[in-house]
Amino acid sequence: MPDTELAPDTGAETRSVQPDMKVVLVHPEIPGNTGTIGRTCVALDMELILIHPLGFDISDKSVRRAGLDYWKHVRLSEYDSWEDFIRDRGPREDQLFLFENDGEGGSVYEPEYPADAFLIFGKETKGLPPEVLSGRAKRTFHLPMRSAHIRSLNLSNAATAVIYQAMRAFLS
Repeated sequence: MPDTELAPDTGAETRSVQPDMKVVLVHPEIPGNTGTIGRTCVALDMELILIHPLGFDISDKSVRRAGLDYWKHVRLSEYDSWEDFIRDRGPREDQLFLFENDGEGGSVYEPEYPADAFLIFGKETKGLPPEVLSGRAKRTFHLPMRSAHIRSLNLSNAATAVIYQAMRAFLS
């Protein structure tokens, strides 16, 4: 593979491509979740993209509290709508990875995430809107849950699990 090399100490193959993955939150409602996801983005040097409307004011102290003193380091972009985001960024369909409780594309563990992936999550109460999901059933993935007692996971917990899985090939 052209984007791999051998690690000097172990001889094991490693990825030499620098990841430029982005996390996209579409209409997030809870500032604490957004702040926590922003903190994860800082930890992994990822951009956080917010699609309006938001269920809170981005200057809300709850966002900053969840992001602690890291919030000022979040590489943050905002768009007024999904359409504005698509028009401005122009992502390829194979860069888009959507996440829902019942994603038809399979488990989050199945895809091979490219270095330039967009990891897309919806609002806490309703998930992703129809205009985002339309025609993307095979690009929509889920986190496995074994218990029938749980309908969903907290957005920031689910996003962190997905982000680390997507970045797995790029972390040492």
